[in-house]
Amino acid sequence: MPYQSFKASDGWIIVAVGNDSQFRKFVQTGGRVELADDERFATNPARVRNRETLVLILAEMVGSRNKHQWIAQLEAAGVPCGPINDMAEVFENEQVIARGMKVEVDHPLGGAVRLVRNPIRMSATPPEAKSAPPLLGQHTEHVLKTLLGYDDGEIRRLRENSAI
Repeated sequence: MPYQSFKASDGWIIVAVGNDSQFRKFVQTGGRVELADDERFATNPARVRNRETLVLILAEMVGSRNKHQWIAQLEAAGVPCGPINDMAEVFENEQVIARGMKVEVDHPLGGAVRLVRNPIRMSATPPEAKSAPPLLGQHTEHVLKTLLGYDDGEIRRLRENSAI
């Protein structure tokens, strides 16, 4: 404890404190090392018992800096953490850019839609996004006929019974 998200001054981060040593490093990084010596928070069981109080204190502490400062400082301290990115940040990420993970496809209701490309890279049969995600029910009849062998009458009965 804590293993949760916190709002930094400009966005959200997640912190995954796995032991008392990491908790000390977390609060020391935040300028609140005295929390690690407070009997309410010194051990994980104590932090769990006093979670409500501690989370309020930690939320205020984390809110004092931006998420990039927190991530850099916590990573340097050895505290597991990560940013919670919005979609713009996802597609601006250097690893996402380097791997060519952004793809745009046309959607019948929304114009160009940005999607995440399949991360699996195969030389002979590379997966590619050929179409936008389907509309609700777009392929129902095709699946019922070609994969399940339903005829028009069976499909009509399913529609009449609101099964599809």
